Amino acid sequence: MTWLHATVLGLLQGLTEFLPVSSSAHLRVFSALAGWGDPGSAFTAVTQLGTESAVLIYFRRDIAAIVKAWSVSLVVRERRKDPDARLGWFVIVGTVPISVLGLAFQDAIGTGLRDLRITAIALIVFGVVLAFADRTRAIRSAKPISELNLPQALGFGFAQSLALIPGVSRSGGTISAGLMMGYSREAAARYSFLLAVPAVLASGGLELLKIGEGTAPAWGPTLWATFIAFASGYAVIAWFMKFISRHSFTPFVVYRILLGIALLALVTFGALAPGAGPQG
Repeated sequence: MTWLHATVLGLLQGLTEFLPVSSSAHLRVFSALAGWGDPGSAFTAVTQLGTESAVLIYFRRDIAAIVKAWSVSLVVRERRKDPDARLGWFVIVGTVPISVLGLAFQDAIGTGLRDLRITAIALIVFGVVLAFADRTRAIRSAKPISELNLPQALGFGFAQSLALIPGVSRSGGTISAGLMMGYSREAAARYSFLLAVPAVLASGGLELLKIGEGTAPAWGPTLWATFIAFASGYAVIAWFMKFISRHSFTPFVVYRILLGIALLALVTFGALAPGAGPQG
C-alpha cells in the first residue's frame, strides 16, 4: 500500500464510518474500482481506531459521565438506577453479540463475506430496512435513550453484529434497530456511536498485531490512514448529528440502493471480480 492509497482510504473511512452507508463496503469497493486490491479486514479494523478516537473526543462528556456513574454503581447499590450507570451496563451487554460472533466467524469475515456480491446485496437490503425503520419512527412518539432496557440493549447489540458483513453498516444497523424500537434519530445515533466504542477498540487492538505481516499493509501507511480517518471522522460526526435533527435518512437510503445496484451490475458484466483478490 502506497502513501497515496493510505491517504485516500483513510479519508474514505472517516467520511463513511458514521454515516449509515458502510465504511467497510466503501473501502472494499473503491479499492476494487481503483485496482488497488482489497485493503483487508486488518487495515479496516485498525483505521477504525482513528474514527473511534473521534467518538471518544466528541462524546467525551457523555463517556466520562457514563464511566463515572458505572464505576460508582459497582460499590454503591443505590447508584445502579442512575441512567448513566444503566447505560454503561447496557453498552457492555450490547457488546457481547458482536464479540462472540466476531470470534466465531473470524475466518469468514476476512474472506468469504468480503465477496462484492454479498456487499451489494447487503447495501440494498439494509437500505430498505433503514427506510422502513425511519418511516416506522415517524408515526410514533420518539423515546429518549434513558428509556433503554435490557432486551432492547441486546437488540442494539445483535444489530451491531450484522456490521460484520461489509455493506450492512454498523451505524445503519444499530440506528435502524433504535428507530424500530421507537427512539428518536438523535438518540439512536448517539447510542449507536457509544455502543461501538468497546467493540471497535477491541477489534482494532487485535488486528494491530497483523499489520506489517504477510499481505497486510505496512505500519507507516496504516497509521497515516488512521490519523486521516480520525480528522475526517470528527468532522462527519458533528455534521451528521446536526443533519439528522432536521432531516430523514432518505438520502442515505437512496444512495445505498443505487450503489448496491451499480455494484451488482459491475460484477455481473465482469467489470469487477467478486472475490477479495490480493490485499493492497
